Amino acid sequence: MANQKAPASRSKASTAPTRKRRARDSLSREIIVAAADAVVQRDGLDRLTFQAIGEELDAHPTSIYRHFRDKDELLLALIDTLRARSYSGAMIATDDWMADLRAQAHLIHDHYMRYPEFALQMALRRPTDFTSMEFSIGALRRGGYGPEQAAMYARALGQLVRSASSIQAALSAQPDDVRDADELTWQLDYRRLGADDHPNIAWVGPNLPGIQDPRAWETALDLLLESIERHAPGPA
Repeated sequence: MANQKAPASRSKASTAPTRKRRARDSLSREIIVAAADAVVQRDGLDRLTFQAIGEELDAHPTSIYRHFRDKDELLLALIDTLRARSYSGAMIATDDWMADLRAQAHLIHDHYMRYPEFALQMALRRPTDFTSMEFSIGALRRGGYGPEQAAMYARALGQLVRSASSIQAALSAQPDDVRDADELTWQLDYRRLGADDHPNIAWVGPNLPGIQDPRAWETALDLLLESIERHAPGPA
């Protein structure tokens, strides 16, 4: 009698250990936000989904809804965490109110450049902004400004610093080849302009800074702070 055929071995898929899901009650808002941060840093903001976070945590995506209503709420919590990481304990008032405003502006700018993927979302006002606004108004108050002017100048300074930082951060978030090509195109387009139609641009010629030149940001900040200092009534 012919030998009977040995039973087929089980496939690797059936014998491979399955990955155990994390228990639902082991999650917290802090753990989820940390996982979201890891996903963004590794894969980019566009890849941030509850599915991606679930895979990062070995948890079912639906378990995240117990802590966050939707992705927008999660994004706001993540932005708060990133701001606290950048600003926590960094805004310290000194005897030089103008130096304080400059240091604060650089702190905000550095924060945008550290997390350029969130440049657009960081324009949203959050409770973490209260510390920044309190610091700005305090500096202007020490410079002698009254309530009305201090409030307006603090708001204007914050908006202009964040706007400039957002533009620069958005550019830095682009892939290197895209950013370099855009810079080259920008420069070439300006240099092609003729003196007949654009006499002033032709006059400055190659002196026009590129869109990534950090001197433009520093110059804008200098002009704004010099104006604030010049109009200051004097120490309160």
